[in-house]
Amino acid sequence: MIELSIADGIAEVVLNAPHKLNALDAQAFTDLKNTVDEAAAGVAAGSVRALLLRGEGRAFCAGRDLSEVAVDNDDALAFLEGKIVPAMRAIMDFPAPSFVAAQGASLGAGLGLLIAADVVYVAENAKIGSPFANLGMVLDSGGHWLFTERLGTHRTLDLIYTADLISGAEAVRSGLFSRAFPAESLLEETRNIVARVAKGPLNAFQDGKKLVTAIRDDRLGFWEALDIENKVQAAIVSTENYREGITAFQEKRPPIFKN
Repeated sequence: MIELSIADGIAEVVLNAPHKLNALDAQAFTDLKNTVDEAAAGVAAGSVRALLLRGEGRAFCAGRDLSEVAVDNDDALAFLEGKIVPAMRAIMDFPAPSFVAAQGASLGAGLGLLIAADVVYVAENAKIGSPFANLGMVLDSGGHWLFTERLGTHRTLDLIYTADLISGAEAVRSGLFSRAFPAESLLEETRNIVARVAKGPLNAFQDGKKLVTAIRDDRLGFWEALDIENKVQAAIVSTENYREGITAFQEKRPPIFKN
């Protein structure tokens, strides 16, 4: 169900179980983590410079496959910590730019996979939210953090209490994700952007991601972040990609970065 292809510096990971809206069972989460780890090894080897995660069919990912749940002895903590979190962490720690193209439903753990990626592009008619009220459960996979951080407490609790879903277009307008495209052009638009990013300066992207992550997780103040930013920029000056970028600008030609 988890497929990997690598071409032109892009590792494309596909959730391919459209008959169940790409809902993931225990084995699928393990396979997803291992597949992303395999793609990450390609970054170290020089064959991968960006990651694209997508789903086949009408949905990106409807979350955990609930058909396998035994309600009388379900160990939710073990599943979350042993299956979902490792897959999310593999995506979040990916050592190159990571993108998701999400159409249809992105719910529960599917939403968590969006949270884990660097950049999320959604179909305008995608469905995002917290249907857990209908299941007698609590929103998981990082959903509380995402909604509270970007929507505020009132809108977050509205979505949690009502189980209403919002469209991809509304999610982008609300600041949840980066861009929304018509469903029919989502994958093409995303692939075009990822292809462009894959030709960029990977070392600079890696430094930028580290700083953005520190600002988010460590709540850096402006001057503290600026100080780190200055030191990172000073170190970049000694790299081959810096010299190529400046030289290409001076010579009025596209840069050719080496990663």
